[in-house]
Amino acid sequence: MTVQTRAFLDNPLGTETTLKDVLDAFEFLDDWEERYAYIIDLGKQLPPFPDEARVEDNYVHGCQSQVWLIHHYDDARDRLYLLIDSDAMIVRGLAAIILVALNGKSPRDLLTTDIDELFEQLDLFRHISPTRGNGLRAMVSRIRDIAAAQLERD
Repeated sequence: MTVQTRAFLDNPLGTETTLKDVLDAFEFLDDWEERYAYIIDLGKQLPPFPDEARVEDNYVHGCQSQVWLIHHYDDARDRLYLLIDSDAMIVRGLAAIILVALNGKSPRDLLTTDIDELFEQLDLFRHISPTRGNGLRAMVSRIRDIAAAQLERD
């Protein structure tokens, strides 16, 4: 197993840190300053992103910050594993929320996950800038494109 493949499988977001954990934390935290700190802490759980993967093909356009996204499809398990990185701490945290919801799912499950409902539950779009919201949508769109392309291959 390559080092890069190991990084995908060692990612705690979506396995050890679950969507329930994030929803519970948001409910427990009283104000958005605490929630921002929590989002930033989630971003610190992102595994190291391979330097060699910071190339144009992996760059997510539409984000205010620099964002890269790579994936690994495990055909034996029918699972799509994702890695995302950004130069901005809050964006890393938002990427972590996306990974908690989508990482390690089958392409079909990933495409049927209502990520907008999650963002609504967390009330994210009211509390992040419009450009950050566009970046969040761009990351999700890229992941959905990857999942759809994988389904076409199968």
